[in-house]
Amino acid sequence: MHEFLISTAAFIVLLGVMVVVHEFGHFAVAKLCKVRIEAFSLGFGPRLFGVKYGDTDYKVCLLPLGGFVKMTGENFSEVSDAAAGTATVVPADDPGALTAHPRWQQMLIGLAGPSANFVLAFVLMVLYFGWINEVPSIHPIVVEWVTDGSAAAQAGIETGDIIRNFASVDNPSWAQIEEDAIHHANQTVPVTVERGGKRIPLALRLTSERNGKRLDLSKTGLFLELVQTPIKVISVVPNAPAALAGLRGNDIILAVDGHAFHTLDPLVAYLQTGHGKPVTLSISREGQAIVPMVVHPSMQDSMWRLGFNYELPTNIPTHQEPMLLSHAVAESKDFCVENSTLIVDMLGRILTHKVSVSQLSGPVGIAQIAGQAAEMKEWSPKFGLAAAISLNLGILNLLPFPILDGGMILFLLIESVFRRDINIKVKERIYQGAFVVLVAFFVFIIFNDVTKLPFFTHLKP
Repeated sequence: MHEFLISTAAFIVLLGVMVVVHEFGHFAVAKLCKVRIEAFSLGFGPRLFGVKYGDTDYKVCLLPLGGFVKMTGENFSEVSDAAAGTATVVPADDPGALTAHPRWQQMLIGLAGPSANFVLAFVLMVLYFGWINEVPSIHPIVVEWVTDGSAAAQAGIETGDIIRNFASVDNPSWAQIEEDAIHHANQTVPVTVERGGKRIPLALRLTSERNGKRLDLSKTGLFLELVQTPIKVISVVPNAPAALAGLRGNDIILAVDGHAFHTLDPLVAYLQTGHGKPVTLSISREGQAIVPMVVHPSMQDSMWRLGFNYELPTNIPTHQEPMLLSHAVAESKDFCVENSTLIVDMLGRILTHKVSVSQLSGPVGIAQIAGQAAEMKEWSPKFGLAAAISLNLGILNLLPFPILDGGMILFLLIESVFRRDINIKVKERIYQGAFVVLVAFFVFIIFNDVTKLPFFTHLKP
């Protein structure tokens, strides 16, 4: 019950802020274009209280799930009477109506909502990197995994080694290793490890591949230990290899083929080196060890995967190292570009059937993640999740689908090319059909989310 309440509250706050910012973008540009705003609402449903200022009713409503902006002339109910079979338009002499303004202004108003979400994501990450920027306070630095045949393996680094020197820095911190790796991209650096009480001097050839602005050490086959707790499964993807083998939500993965993994990245790297061969999972369920299960990985999105979602590591010791403002801005830009690319890439893979739509998370899945982030003491997951969701909301609303902002902009572009309005009754039928499709998709996503909950995974054989 506690987790449910935390997840619900976190989801409502997160969704509310994102939607209100989105709607404020529409509101601000509409005001600049002198479109009449009839209502700016925080929440939906019955009006609780508010104030009328000019033409606008600024109000707070009962259901705290975001908000909306009501502009004169934006709804079909104002421009068409479908029941009577007649079509009318907002009077041309009404300068406050949305439809009375040039199409370029209407397009700007449509773009303003998603743009506000992009700005919010950028500002959130600038605030995080410039005033907080948590980095792991982990000493000593232990090697969790070394990929077979990788540069790290060729250098002689082994799982369990303690890094005592990296690029001539003694007893380096996590942040120092990341920073020095950037400065020595495509170079060979001296690395001293402690193994069995002895110090062994080695040399590691670094790559130039990056994850944002950070050098991706995993590309050298080197994975550093972030936490010492085992991987906890949140949910299992239906019909995925893990589900078929009997893995359930809340299971604890103690080892894979005898190797103890604490985070997902080294486990995924291990699966790639196996090229799809079966792996044996040692599992703890409700505090009891169960019979090891054999899982046959499947190729998904060009990678071998098992098909489960895991709980983000918690209680990671960190300290704050705020960046200079110029560095914070650059890091925030990279964060937004990288996450936007991931979203667009995922949508493309779904449309080309390279990834199953069942892997998408809807309100229930987002609520679970939001609840986990809310309970973490670190600020990083809170800011990162909020920024990522804001980017998601902005990009999804730009898709050229009726009802969404992108659909409205597409209609305006078509009308601009042909220099005439699309028949209002045709628009209305298209929007009605799109609404049905959107509701059906939303129901499917929620159903998919619910079936991933531990209660339902426990019911599966």
